[in-house]
Amino acid sequence: MTSRTIRVTVRGAFDALTDAQRAELLAAAAEHDVAFAAFTADGSMTYDIAARPFFTFRYAETVAEERDIPAVTARAQTAAQEWCSSRGYGFKNLSAQAVDLSQTPMGSRGRREAARNDR
Repeated sequence: MTSRTIRVTVRGAFDALTDAQRAELLAAAAEHDVAFAAFTADGSMTYDIAARPFFTFRYAETVAEERDIPAVTARAQTAAQEWCSSRGYGFKNLSAQAVDLSQTPMGSRGRREAARNDR
């Protein structure tokens, strides 16, 4: 049985933040810069609250079956909601998109590496 790596991107917007919450997010902004974005099992969050109220979470999970992808997507969305709720941050317009990496076409570098490994 082969495994599938699923990457889930959850997007949303902060809603009705207090001045204190906004200041808290601004103080931690460097830790959530897009330069540190990564798809991880625990999730990686990025935002630029100084420019706009939007945020993005990135999650990665491995599954055995394609039918498991909706559950992975739901878990990622729930994790993003819990992160915001546990800190008292209001949010709105959450959406989640999953990508099955086994279904994505290889780029030219991937094709070259695969050809080298086949020799």
